[in-house]
Amino acid sequence: MTPTAPWPGTLPRLLPAGRVAGPVSLAEHTARYGRPPSGPGPRRREAMIAEVDRAGLTGRGGAGFPTARKLAAVAAARYAPVVVANGTEGEPASAKDQVLMARSPQLVLDGAVLAAEMVGAGEAVVVVHRRVREIVDEAVAERVRARADRVRLEVCTAADRFVAGEASAVVHWIERGVPAPTATPPRLAQRGLHRAPTLVQNVETLAHLALIVRYGAGWFRSAGTAAEPGSMLVTVLGAVREPGVFEVPIGTPVGRVLDRAGGASAPLQALLLGGYFGTWVDAAEGAGRPFSSAGLADLGAGTGAGLIAALPAGACGLGETARVVRYLAGESAGQCGPCRFGLPAIAGQVERLADGRGTDPGLLQRWLGQVDRRGGCAHPDGTVRLVRSALRTFGAELSRHADGRCCGRASVLPVPSGGSR
Repeated sequence: MTPTAPWPGTLPRLLPAGRVAGPVSLAEHTARYGRPPSGPGPRRREAMIAEVDRAGLTGRGGAGFPTARKLAAVAAARYAPVVVANGTEGEPASAKDQVLMARSPQLVLDGAVLAAEMVGAGEAVVVVHRRVREIVDEAVAERVRARADRVRLEVCTAADRFVAGEASAVVHWIERGVPAPTATPPRLAQRGLHRAPTLVQNVETLAHLALIVRYGAGWFRSAGTAAEPGSMLVTVLGAVREPGVFEVPIGTPVGRVLDRAGGASAPLQALLLGGYFGTWVDAAEGAGRPFSSAGLADLGAGTGAGLIAALPAGACGLGETARVVRYLAGESAGQCGPCRFGLPAIAGQVERLADGRGTDPGLLQRWLGQVDRRGGCAHPDGTVRLVRSALRTFGAELSRHADGRCCGRASVLPVPSGGSR
């Protein structure tokens, strides 16, 4: 497939450079990126999917699944499919999808429409956080007034739950108002929304897709690494001078990403990489690593939901973990024993460790093993990953806590209360 236009600049690719606030209008969007290619048809669809495949685009929602494989699976379905643009962003510490939808909604909508054309769908449902619903509604209205699309766009407000961002949970939320994830067959590519073959793709992924179709796989691969090409949006929070969302090439050292956020505002003891299903690592060890799946693999970490939280030396890592695990235990769908009984019990044990009330770390490890990979979805697995990494990273603190000598009480990680954010 031949690129339709030259790329007008360097990074940022997805966000408007230097813009303080407010969404980019359809006219501004078209002036920067040009119009997306038109004229679907079977050969055109195959060419676009092949270009996405050559680009090596993977999902930016956390799972990192190859985008072209999902497109091809839905395109091969026997019945008319549906596309779902997933901007739920149930992760409380993450803001990347909200920032993207608030500032570049037209780029995401381009991606949703192009994905629909690639798989032969006539409808795309855009699921967004309540904070950006009005912006996205207006962006869709602009496109309707301009008669820009051959695909019908529908906007839906996301459920305000941690588990709500998982693909099957998004489909269940749209259909019946219950954001319940499930790992049971059939796959969504076979039967999803309204029993139709369904492509669920993160909104950042769709924004990248819209640019790949315009500028080609070679352009996309000019950023990132050979194995993990492209750029990604990263939320940086905690003990940094300018927390926010930044677009960086994949593989950028973690320390340089922190520099984009103004650098550390205090001495750091640890970093949480990937989000609340992510991994705690020592700050000094993590800072020099590339922010990529391959670069973080030997630390047992990954990029996850595109998040880096900097924990200052004055905060308590066990206390932060206890707060998050109690939140995660309350956010489960309650569909299976590991979530209904295992996670609350684990949360209680982590709280006892953090409070210095005394418990058996061996018992906690056994409970983690009994819950891991035994749930009805990935919720228990992500919680186990977080706890295990905390025990490794903050293990030296256990004896101090048992003696009542922990004085770190600062709260760094946001934990919603009352089920809303």
